[in-house]
Amino acid sequence: MKNGKRCTAIILSAGSGSRMKSDVAKQYMALAGKPVIWYSLQAVERSAVIDDCILTVGGGDLDYVRAGIVQKYGFSKVDAVVAGGAERYLSVMQALRVIADDKLSTPNRDGYVFIHDGARPFLTEDMLIRLSDDAQRYRACAAAMPAKDTVKITDDENFAIQTPDRRSVWNVQTPQVFETRLIVEAYARLGSRLDRIREQGIAITDDAGVVELFTECRVKLTEGSWQNIKITTPEDLLVAETFLRAGQTDVNGCVNEYSETK
Repeated sequence: MKNGKRCTAIILSAGSGSRMKSDVAKQYMALAGKPVIWYSLQAVERSAVIDDCILTVGGGDLDYVRAGIVQKYGFSKVDAVVAGGAERYLSVMQALRVIADDKLSTPNRDGYVFIHDGARPFLTEDMLIRLSDDAQRYRACAAAMPAKDTVKITDDENFAIQTPDRRSVWNVQTPQVFETRLIVEAYARLGSRLDRIREQGIAITDDAGVVELFTECRVKLTEGSWQNIKITTPEDLLVAETFLRAGQTDVNGCVNEYSETK
């Protein structure tokens, strides 16, 4: 649980959502009458774990998000709205600069940073508490669930060449949580080596990977939730609506919100 140190959430909402086949970015699509991003921000707003929030958005969406989402819904914990980058890790870099440069209303120099994809609407307080506990114990952790399916490693022609033991395979989610100094240092090292990383073709797909690559700290996998899905394709939006309609998830009052919109 909360240990007195400051906890800042970074909510990533700069993606274009091309796989949704829509002119509207996935994080702004309607889910039970609210934008998808509303759910993550509502979880943060009501959380006893999180103190404040940095929201990264597409450069052309700054005014819309400030007025049409943050102000409209009264998200008082959103301390900064910043333009993200072309890649996920570049958006995280932009948000971490706000922390590193002490531009938050209350500095977070030795607390924790919770990095979450805004397209994952089913963030819960229980999940935040579990992650907070593990972050305090291990310095770095990420929400994840054991893989349900068998996973295959393939060659360049998509022929299976290896089958990992499913007992050791997890599907990683967000939030991913780190000591502030640890994640700021890891991303600073990434920034200084970015050209070399690109030349080597190393894929930077999540924040845990940055910590694994540039520090000696191990990342603990913490139980997330099977409902903690990421809205990536039109089918995902249908699944999310089904969760809400069936009352299978209680996301900060979302079930009641859904009922009120029908």
